[in-house]
Amino acid sequence: MGGSMPASTVTIGPVRSVEGVVRVPGDKSISHRYAMLASLAQGVSRFHNFSAAQDCASTLSCVAALGASWRRADTDSAIEVSGTGMSLKTPASPLDCGNSGSTMRMLSGILAAQPFSTELFGDASLSRRPMARIIRPLSEMGATISSSQGDRPPLIIRGARLHSIHYRPEVASAQVKSCILFAGLFADGETIVDEPIRTRDHGELALQAFGAAIDRHANAVRIRGHQRLSAIEARVPGDLSSAAFFLCAAALFPGSRLLLPGILVNPTRARLLDRLIQMGLAISVAQVNEHHGELVGSVEARGSVWKGGLIAGRDTAALIDEIPVLAAIAPYSENGLEVRDAAELRVKESDRIAAVAANLRKMGAEVEERPDGLLIPGRQQLHGAELDSFSDHRIAMAFAVAALRAHGPTVISGADAAAVSYPSFFEDLRTVTAA
Repeated sequence: MGGSMPASTVTIGPVRSVEGVVRVPGDKSISHRYAMLASLAQGVSRFHNFSAAQDCASTLSCVAALGASWRRADTDSAIEVSGTGMSLKTPASPLDCGNSGSTMRMLSGILAAQPFSTELFGDASLSRRPMARIIRPLSEMGATISSSQGDRPPLIIRGARLHSIHYRPEVASAQVKSCILFAGLFADGETIVDEPIRTRDHGELALQAFGAAIDRHANAVRIRGHQRLSAIEARVPGDLSSAAFFLCAAALFPGSRLLLPGILVNPTRARLLDRLIQMGLAISVAQVNEHHGELVGSVEARGSVWKGGLIAGRDTAALIDEIPVLAAIAPYSENGLEVRDAAELRVKESDRIAAVAANLRKMGAEVEERPDGLLIPGRQQLHGAELDSFSDHRIAMAFAVAALRAHGPTVISGADAAAVSYPSFFEDLRTVTAA
């Protein structure tokens, strides 16, 4: 495997095996939430292994513009965030969320309660992403939000004194849940989010880590308003969604062996490990510890026979970020892969259903694209091709993995999109692949 041509273009050659140790960056989802809550807390929070992703840099930039300064610690790779004690300041200019839907959606919950107006904007990709799912509940709580046509960014949020709501989102989304809970932190009364399917709970665990009282029962989460937060010190676990690319790479080669220490194994995220085991990857988890409510362990993976399978219903919600890479390697499986109930993938950084289908076809695969998913037969052999990342980090990384077992080299244009979540991805992939 090697890079060639401009930095935005990477060439991936076929490899013989995948073996070694990978230390993936800190979890993006947790890093976003820690930074936002630290900006509200009293005191200085310190975070080790904070995500190096461009998306999380966008969050840090936004909270700094709101009065919460941050710096890199002198002695190690930690960052420190000085909180505002729940008293954010009016930003001097619109807040740039870059490519980060997480930044825009979750920070909106905090801004909805501020005694000032804020404009949030993003890049071309983010500007196409619908925001109705946060505009609706925040408006019900008392904020006034204007947007571009189709409820798309930029958003102008006129903050207000919020009142509590009991909200039942039509589509389960951890970002929407965190947005409403963050707004509920400032609201009068008790705010309830009752999801149709339980989503990842990083927002709830982070709120509790910073000292907020949270009540959870089944798929419902409750938070009382006007609580104060206190600074914390924490180590951000390794990002399981980033680890997924390496786990899928190991799945392609019988006899492969990878060790991924310090990985997040939160039960609301670890469904990925269960499904990979069902699909044929041998996985063991050791040295499990708890950090601020989050479970962390050392994950070892060994390749065997990759079977494929069906992803639908609750699994689709649980694996929504990992579906692109699972689909990209599906042609190599024994039984193929069917993905259902995944219409949400069409409104991510790219239309990920269309992007996966287009790139697989360029590599010679048979694939059926559906409105809410994909049907990809197994026992196919892919060939190298010129592929497009569609400016989407997960598409760039997914097809770097698929290219590892293709006949001939694969060229991925726009590969620098990987930096949105994993700046060192291609270097790390190179260290565990043998040509």
